[in-house]
This record gives sequence, C-alpha cells and structure tokens, in this order.
Amino acid sequence: MEKGINYLEWKEDHQDILKTFPGKKLFLMYSGGKDSSLCMEFMLRAANEFGFCFEAHAGALPVHRYTEEEKNRLGDYWAKRGIRVVWHNIGMTDETLAASQNPCVPCQKARKTVLNEILANSVKDWTNLVLIVSFSLWDIVGYSMEHLLVNLYGYPEDTGEGHQRFVETAQRFYPLLKLKEGYTVFRPLIKFNGPDIVEFVEREAIPILSIPCRFREYRPKRMLEHYYEKMGLRFDYDRVLQFATKSLNLPDISTYASLDKEEYLRKIF
Repeated sequence: MEKGINYLEWKEDHQDILKTFPGKKLFLMYSGGKDSSLCMEFMLRAANEFGFCFEAHAGALPVHRYTEEEKNRLGDYWAKRGIRVVWHNIGMTDETLAASQNPCVPCQKARKTVLNEILANSVKDWTNLVLIVSFSLWDIVGYSMEHLLVNLYGYPEDTGEGHQRFVETAQRFYPLLKLKEGYTVFRPLIKFNGPDIVEFVEREAIPILSIPCRFREYRPKRMLEHYYEKMGLRFDYDRVLQFATKSLNLPDISTYASLDKEEYLRKIF
C-alpha cells in the first residue's frame, strides 16, 4: 500500500493542469486547517516553478477559531513565504450558529454567500478564473458513507434533504471541473489520505489553526474520521470513485459542467 505525500510526485501528476495557470486568476480557499495548509504549500512551490500567482482567501467563521492572534500568526507565516492571506469577516456570530439545529449548515451557507459576493465584485473574465479547494480523499469517503447511511439505508421519508446533500457533495469527487462559463474548479488534494496530510504538515512545520471548532462533531465526516484513525485505514482514490460511480450512482461530471454559475456557486459549490 502506497503511503506518504511527495511534492515531486504530485507535481508530475498535475503538471498538465499547472501549466495552464500562468495568466489565470487563481483563487485559493484557505481555512488554516491541515488540508488547506498543505494546499497552500504545494501551490506556492508550483507557482514558483510554473510561473503563476494566486490569491488566498479565508472566511473567519466560526469566530472563536479565528482570534486576532491566530490570524496574525498564520498570516505572518504565509506572508514570509510570499503569499498574503485575505481574511474575510463573515458577519455572523457563534451564538447564531449555536442556536441552529446543525451549526455547520448556516456556517457553510454564510461562507458561500460571502464567496459569491467577492467573486461578483472581483471577477471580470470568468473564463480566466480557477477556484482551488482542499477536499481530501477522507472527505469524499465520508460523503460516500453519509449518502449510504442517510439515503440508501434510511427511511424514504427522511431522505429528501439527504439526496440534495449528495448532489452537492458528489461533485467534490472530481479533481477538476470545467464549468459552463469557462471557469475551473481544482481540487489538488483529492487523492490524499488524512494521516498522510497530517504527517507532511507536521514534518514541514507548517502552522495550522490551534483552536478546534466546537461544532466539529456536527459534521458526519469528522465523526467517521475518528473510526478511520482508530482502525488505521487508508483508501485508494480510484477504488473509491469506482464504487461511488457503480454503487452510489455518482452523478456524471457533465451534470455540473452544464450548470449556470448562479446555480452552481450558490447552491452546489
């Protein structure tokens, strides 16, 4: 079983994509977590080699995670590496999140709203835009299990929202999406297992957020990760994709490629 993460191997696997980035508007979603920190590291190395630039944007929600001290600590590190993190105030309190049945739902919705506002105000040529997001292999395995338990094993009357949720999460199985208006969604880490990401970030001494989210147990994939860790599991992307396609009826990539940006970015992304 192959383990570990190597930048040179990653670069080799993605060089055809990376070669297209010079002159593009690259927009990386940074959270301060382990996944997006690895993504920043690899994209910085690639930017120097392939001759492109990118922006790093972070939505500071939930508020308790993003203290001024934390933002300064992480921001200073990346500024020294040559990339400035733009921190965005989402305009929602943790008290509002806590009052929800599932705090993750309004949190994600608020982040998505701010993202769309930023894009609407800054993107002049949509064919030039590349959105970079840091979903990992463990994320999509979690989405598979969530769909299996809620939509396939659950009572039919309880699966309405679950099926819509799968439409949203299923598009994250694809490393690269070319959307209707010409913009691109790139997921550089989709083939990496969680422990390998942690090992790389720790080995390279890349700082991450030190304050855990107190709402994290509301996310099914986080609860499932505890099981993967306890059992020492690792997964293979090709096998996961094959299973999801054949057994879970994963929507074809064309399902998303034909959506208008208003539909995709506001309801799916």
